[in-house]
Amino acid sequence: MASIITANRLTSGEVVYLAPNGTWVRDIAAAEPSADEASNRRIEQIAARAVAANHIISPYLVDVRLEAGRPVPLSVREKIRAQHRPTV
Repeated sequence: MASIITANRLTSGEVVYLAPNGTWVRDIAAAEPSADEASNRRIEQIAARAVAANHIISPYLVDVRLEAGRPVPLSVREKIRAQHRPTV
């Protein structure tokens, strides 16, 4: 199963995803998918450095399926977060 890493931007609180170029982006389709434990550890280390630099908070891995090479979240929670809309 593939995974991506998500977090919240420290300055705005917005939901962000780690992109292949190491930046944090709002669009889940631009997130870097990880296919194995070694890749998961690598993106978790990138996220840990971003936390230490006060760029993001609360990073974690999200299970996704790939559709046309783009990650699509599996859980309802992550589907809601990916839409950047309130749940009220």
